[in-house]
Amino acid sequence: MEPDKSKQRSAGNLVAKVSSELRQSIQAGNFATGEKLPSEAKLTEAFGVSRTVIREAIAALRADGLVEARQGAGVFVREIPVPDTLPFQNLDYERISSVVEVLELRTGVEVEAAGLAAVRRSPQQEEAIIGCHNRVLAQLEAGEATSEADFALHLAIADATNNPRFREFLSMVGSGVIPRAALQATDTAGGDYIAHLHNEHSQIIEAILTGDEAGARDAMHRHLKGSQARYRAMLRRSRANL
Repeated sequence: MEPDKSKQRSAGNLVAKVSSELRQSIQAGNFATGEKLPSEAKLTEAFGVSRTVIREAIAALRADGLVEARQGAGVFVREIPVPDTLPFQNLDYERISSVVEVLELRTGVEVEAAGLAAVRRSPQQEEAIIGCHNRVLAQLEAGEATSEADFALHLAIADATNNPRFREFLSMVGSGVIPRAALQATDTAGGDYIAHLHNEHSQIIEAILTGDEAGARDAMHRHLKGSQARYRAMLRRSRANL
């Protein structure tokens, strides 16, 4: 006779429900580190389930490292493990040095993205790149913050690689790496920041639209290296003022 699958699903749902409620209770601090959990009998009564469900729920908590069983003593709450910090989650975009670090990493990724975009882009992706480019220029000329529009342009180029991993990487880094207002306020390179930035973007886009893979790579490299140089200059000035 085959096992009753509906009963198996029901039991599995109960295990998930009990383990979830116990997990939330532990994480909320209702059980202190080192405290013993109620006995199987008490948990069975409290949740209105079988001992088998309770045992499987406890096993799930043990697998997560939240509790430990001590021979002949019971089940005790362990110290809740501190989750590992995810990449790019501890960046301080108020620190110029953090921005420079990420720009160095972005250079390696986005130079490749520009080259791939030049050979893989579709007409729709070309339109998206041009649209983003025009929005950056309009905001620059209006004296508005352009970090979001600038980031959208780089995302559009990443999309034109037709490799979703490029967008995923940039999205993980976030738009905070382009705090454009700070540069606009302090840039003294010829006093023409708008024309300078627009020219850099234009060179990248022109190479992509004409299918010039090497030219797109070179233009993106110059753009991001230029950004690094500007931020490094800001870093030197900030140190000099200490």
